[in-house]
Amino acid sequence: MHSLNSALLAEMIKSKRGKSGLRETAAEIGGISAPTLSRIENGNLPDIDTYFRICKWLDVPTDYFAIKTNKNFEKKSSDTKQEVIAHLRADKTLPPSTAQALIEMINLAYAKIAK
Repeated sequence: MHSLNSALLAEMIKSKRGKSGLRETAAEIGGISAPTLSRIENGNLPDIDTYFRICKWLDVPTDYFAIKTNKNFEKKSSDTKQEVIAHLRADKTLPPSTAQALIEMINLAYAKIAK
């Protein structure tokens, strides 16, 4: 069974949105309103279509915010790596070239660990 980590979703939206307004960001995402975006940023769950649009805008897979409720579940290092990369991509304060350089470093580090 899975549930959605609405706090992480809200955090990543706010991080990527930065100082952009809700209307501007909603238009950038497409197909959602500023009030809907505000509700999601405040922890409310989006409908499935809106969720898919936001995941695409954040450049993360749709299962990224899923929380496995099985108590025996352990987070794998690849999950951590993907989470860090998603945060770097969503961070509007980083120039894209810097974010990409950091992503490459992370990928190299995880590749070295895997050997």
